[in-house]
Amino acid sequence: MPTHRAHPLKIGVLIGSVRAGRFADKVADWFVAEAGGRQDMEIHVIDLAEPALVDELRLSFEQSGDRPDDRPGDVPRLARRIEGLDGFVVVTPEYNHGYPASLKLAIDYVYSEWRAKPVGFVSYGGMAGGQRAVEQLRQVFAELHAVTLRDTVSFHMAWERFDDRGRPLDEDGAGKAATVLLDQLAWWGLTLREGRAARPYVG
Repeated sequence: MPTHRAHPLKIGVLIGSVRAGRFADKVADWFVAEAGGRQDMEIHVIDLAEPALVDELRLSFEQSGDRPDDRPGDVPRLARRIEGLDGFVVVTPEYNHGYPASLKLAIDYVYSEWRAKPVGFVSYGGMAGGQRAVEQLRQVFAELHAVTLRDTVSFHMAWERFDDRGRPLDEDGAGKAATVLLDQLAWWGLTLREGRAARPYVG
């Protein structure tokens, strides 16, 4: 724990939806507030709807080749942000049994910067609570040599689960789920950060 306090883990909260009127804002704002109370983490929000990231990802789609090594110009802004972080929580909806195309584009564009880092998930959707999107994302991140966390936070029928203040109706249950996720993220984040510092990851 002293290492945590002296050097907090830099955790990125990646908001995967870019749709107008998205529900992601309520879910992400709540989770960021929960995580922001911890002393062992610095929270950095990466919103794929940010105009600069929208432009960068559009350019990558139009100009880059089949491999991330073919990315044009300097190291992309998104890749630099991902590289400087120790772990991630992906906030994702479920669209038609899958996750957003914007999220897939961003994940693939960054590539090696994900390696040997932990990834957790906060999902939302209909009856499945976004879990089918999460299961697909686990396969993608495994290919990128990232470590996905077992426990997740999910909201089924999400639009019925928050009040007008943006708080979950089951605040206690949601808070406990977030704590479990963040505790796992802290363990893996510290362990993998120390591992990367001791020896370069080869994958």
